[in-house]
Amino acid sequence: MPFCVIKSRTIKIFFAMLAVVILLCIAFEGSACAKVWFGYSTRLVPIYNVATDEKQVAITFDAAWGADKTEDILEVLKEYNVSATFFLVGFWVDEYPDIVKKINESGMEIGTHSNSHPDMVKLDKSTMESELTTSISKIEDLTGKEVNLFRAPFGSYNNTLLSLCSSLNLKTIQWDVDTLDWKGLSASEITSRVMNKVKNGSIILMHNNADNVVDGLRLTLDWLTMKGYKVTSVGELIYSDSYHIDANGVQHKD
Repeated sequence: MPFCVIKSRTIKIFFAMLAVVILLCIAFEGSACAKVWFGYSTRLVPIYNVATDEKQVAITFDAAWGADKTEDILEVLKEYNVSATFFLVGFWVDEYPDIVKKINESGMEIGTHSNSHPDMVKLDKSTMESELTTSISKIEDLTGKEVNLFRAPFGSYNNTLLSLCSSLNLKTIQWDVDTLDWKGLSASEITSRVMNKVKNGSIILMHNNADNVVDGLRLTLDWLTMKGYKVTSVGELIYSDSYHIDANGVQHKD
């Protein structure tokens, strides 16, 4: 009988604690406590690609070092009548202001890639903000256009950075197709990586001064065109409002 008394008391305590937990979760629904209890993730993520039924993809170029291939890239984009997004580092803007103006005048979209290309996660919030606002000011002074896209150097980010970007009206853009052109891959190898990974809503990563980027871009556009893809800038691909981003970085229209 003593065993039964202890068991009954244990059951009562268990249900009492369960009731308290349920009441607390109801009271704090939407708070960090509730999110942890119900298994919700509080990790913020940028946009890696877009959920869409349209055969549309975006091509992006990161520019941090060198510019001798940039004008050839612009010529190829013009030849194929497609747009693209260039993410520019602040010190690159300082060194190549005339190229920045040509990118803008060609109708291409420009976003920031930070001011000095640091690993943003290793910076405090104040320095993060300086990296963003300084580079944005440099680009806007040259182009006269508002900057509202950001790509983190090395693809490195955390909640602090993404929250800061949101407060500055910046959408943080990653990629789901990495050409690895910076490794010196041949034009055919660059295109092969796109062929193997691209899908509706993909964001393709290239670099403005990779060894074979011009030929690789041409082959890639040949293939994408043949497959019926519309190639655009990031701004033309992503949703500007009424959307959510899932845990895998896919942007969905609400």
